[in-house]
Amino acid sequence: MQPTELNDTIALGNSNLHVKPLGIGAWSWGDSFFWQYGNGYGEEQVRQAFDAAIDAGITFFDTAEVYGQGESERLLGKFAKTCDTPVQIATKYGPLPWRFRKSDVYDAVTASLDRLQTDCISLYQVHWPFTFFMSQETLMDALADEVERGRILTVGVSNYSADEMRLAYDLLNRRGVPLAVNQVRYSLLSRKVETKGIVETAKTLGVTLLAYSPLAQGLLTGKYTPENSNPSGGRQLDPKFRPEGLRAIEPVTLMLEQLAERYAKTPAQIALNWLICQGGVVPIPGAKNAEQARQNAGALGWSLIADDVKRLEQASRPWL
Repeated sequence: MQPTELNDTIALGNSNLHVKPLGIGAWSWGDSFFWQYGNGYGEEQVRQAFDAAIDAGITFFDTAEVYGQGESERLLGKFAKTCDTPVQIATKYGPLPWRFRKSDVYDAVTASLDRLQTDCISLYQVHWPFTFFMSQETLMDALADEVERGRILTVGVSNYSADEMRLAYDLLNRRGVPLAVNQVRYSLLSRKVETKGIVETAKTLGVTLLAYSPLAQGLLTGKYTPENSNPSGGRQLDPKFRPEGLRAIEPVTLMLEQLAERYAKTPAQIALNWLICQGGVVPIPGAKNAEQARQNAGALGWSLIADDVKRLEQASRPWL
């Protein structure tokens, strides 16, 4: 089978920021609570993941100020500082209760810049919509100010509904700033963004969707089966990882295995490529080590044929 080629890079929304149609999510880098950073893997392993991603041509990394209480940003900043290849780092701002002034946004950007050891953040996103203490008008105005100062190249949001995304788009547009992305949970086992109008609205507005948990935290990798399920960290509390949960998703995982054999790929690479084939979607899977980063990169440079995209869509409809 000869898969078709994909475009080398894509623009994030209507911005000038171009990336490969796949990035690396760095939530697990420094996070000891959910991902148990420091237990079985640490800085050496995530540094190797960073280097392997760069070697594979992936230069887009997503983090947040809250990941590992800033440790993820510090690690990425350290790695990028000693890397000869230019990288694009996206991070996220949390609209927390004690932040209710425009100056608080300025201070948060300053702190992230310091941890990342840079003078400009490629993509700065609002981690979730929370307007009780600061209105979207005030927040988007503050972010537009940061673009004008040159401390942010591109603005995005995360976990925004279709209506919230449209409001953010309109508010930024008044200042001449494009809304580049909406980062959302999106995978074959999490397709609510399609039925809630988020995908359609993003395409209408020209906003790129960054798909986090694109492998459903490992469920789509083929690693877990009803007979062999032993997830670590916070996933131990997730019923989807229990035998009955894994049996429920077998129509999808078995099809991924079949397609993986046909395409000489892994189930994870098939699942990631399915997202890329949706158009306007950039998956950002995690990688705790070099092998995981290399496996992620194997989703690039080829494309599922249309019939197989449709078959996976049909098999995963229970998760719409």
